[in-house]
Amino acid sequence: MSGGESIEEAQRELVEEFEFFDDWMDRYEHIIDLGRKLPVYPEDRKTEDRKVKGCQAQVWLDVTRDGEVLRFIGTSDSTIVAGLIAILLRIYDGRSAEQILATEPDFLRDIGLEDHLSPTRSNGLHAMLKTIKAHAAQLRS
Repeated sequence: MSGGESIEEAQRELVEEFEFFDDWMDRYEHIIDLGRKLPVYPEDRKTEDRKVKGCQAQVWLDVTRDGEVLRFIGTSDSTIVAGLIAILLRIYDGRSAEQILATEPDFLRDIGLEDHLSPTRSNGLHAMLKTIKAHAAQLRS
């Protein structure tokens, strides 16, 4: 969630947070911990239209507009995927549609996720990112 910092600062902070961990087992544990801290996703929002297509795990993302910014919530039946959702929300939740659309997800490469996720999880991560960007394009002012 945006705490007043720019989207670039949020990305930099996330990358620095992951640099703290020496190996990928620790990084995976951190991703799982992030997922466990996601707010509870309302059961009545686990609908087909909120389900992210292209993910092996079940993933739901919901977006609402709050003035100029978009608010995202999400969940998954997979603990690691819930952590990936938490990472995406740290960068994109509370941002304007224009900011979301203008931001390349360099943090995914900088953290090393693109090199360390299985192909199915990587595809799912990109499907979630595509869904966030599609919502931003649809809700652009």
